Amino acid sequence: MSKLDYIEQQIQELKDGGVYRVLPVNYGACTNVIDLNHSQVVNLSSNNYLGLANHPQVKKAAIKAVKKYGAGTGSVRTIVGNQDILEESEEVLAEFKREEAVTVFQSGLNCNIGTIQAIVNKGDLIVSDELNHASIIDGVRLSKADKAVFKHSDMKDLEKVLKEKRDQYANVLIITDGVFSMDGDLAKLPDIVKLAKKYNCLTYVDDAHGSGVLGESGRGTVDHYGLHGEVDFIIGTLSKAIGVIGGYVASSKIVKEWLLHRARPILFSTALPPAAVGAIIASVHLLMESTEYTDRLWENANYFKAGLAKLGFDTGHSETPITPVMIGDEAKTMEFSKALLENGVFVSGIVFPTVAKGKGRLRCMISASHEKTDLDFAIDVFGRVGKEMGLIK
Repeated sequence: MSKLDYIEQQIQELKDGGVYRVLPVNYGACTNVIDLNHSQVVNLSSNNYLGLANHPQVKKAAIKAVKKYGAGTGSVRTIVGNQDILEESEEVLAEFKREEAVTVFQSGLNCNIGTIQAIVNKGDLIVSDELNHASIIDGVRLSKADKAVFKHSDMKDLEKVLKEKRDQYANVLIITDGVFSMDGDLAKLPDIVKLAKKYNCLTYVDDAHGSGVLGESGRGTVDHYGLHGEVDFIIGTLSKAIGVIGGYVASSKIVKEWLLHRARPILFSTALPPAAVGAIIASVHLLMESTEYTDRLWENANYFKAGLAKLGFDTGHSETPITPVMIGDEAKTMEFSKALLENGVFVSGIVFPTVAKGKGRLRCMISASHEKTDLDFAIDVFGRVGKEMGLIK
């Protein structure tokens, strides 16, 4: 008997449950139509919200940065990896976000696992929304603080937790996603800020799916609600709407000083490569100069949602371009995804453990790069395959 038989058994359980997958291969850039497994398909599964991942100016900036700075930084930031172009990116992002300071990390996940453990200690309490992203959950687990969970976007439950526990701790940190990635709904951020003030708590928003999507030119959920200066820690990603890789924490200057001393991904992992940093700066400048990209994104998203609704699909209660198509059964979800791909539309199925059992769905990610012809084609395929499978009438 092999020592790894238990893994083989678990793989077989995935296959038996109809949720085993083989990773698809994209043979080109991430755009509206991609060469997936050597077939041209409409891409409804990327986080490239604004189409900037393949933008000519963004690519040009990446190439220019490589020519000057090389392929890698060769070090963590605290030694010789803190290049001037990286500091420039933080200044540009702080201006864009309309916040005091920004600290750039290697990914959004690194932001959460690095920041949470750095800003709370034993004797503190973290209060987290039950549907927060896995990277928040991991960050919370790495901290020495006590933990409590409140029901999703339930402000009465949040206040109940605060009322019962606030006096027992030195600091209390309330953490929420800005946009919840599986359903596309928004956090009740104004209410959370009010409760934080009432109970003297810190606030922390992971705005991965709000960055580049909500607010003026994609400045995020905080800008959308007009809460600048009211949220203590704002996490953003550079790998979705910005189209590159990395993450950042927008905060006060004193928080940045502390993170540069205590955030473990900054201390123990090589800084972002120059090509990525140059591309990030170019992307952010494009957003600061025009609302063109966010306007197109929302136009496309509303058009697609209306098309699916007309067909009779349940798209949940999304308030953003994230468009879930609720199926329920895990195996049926994956079967639907496979059938769509065979007909020229790629939408990945989302099943347990990413979402709760019985809550399987396809998650359609609309982009500014989609043409109306792409969306019409996808809507037609959804309708045809959905009827064949008995998902709609």
